[in-house]
Amino acid sequence: MTRFDFEVNGKKASGVVIPLPKAPLVLASGKEGFVMCGYLNLEVAEKLGVAAAVVRGVSTVDELLAAKVAGFTQMAGVRGVTLSMSGKEALEKLL
Repeated sequence: MTRFDFEVNGKKASGVVIPLPKAPLVLASGKEGFVMCGYLNLEVAEKLGVAAAVVRGVSTVDELLAAKVAGFTQMAGVRGVTLSMSGKEALEKLL
């Protein structure tokens, strides 16, 4: 597992990459929510009432930040996350 902190527009975020069979689990989190790869379940995030967005087909945090949002929870939508934005733009809304 690799965990590291980084900044987006001067705000602190954390990245996590966990090697798993077939593909890694990739996540970038901020104070108000997170952007996740397709390994994690958007429906569970919705049931928990958290602000989360999902991107697909990524292996690194850099790829996660560049990929387009494929789905998001209601709470993420309230914070301004949309399908047309990148993972980085979504994370900015969740910092």
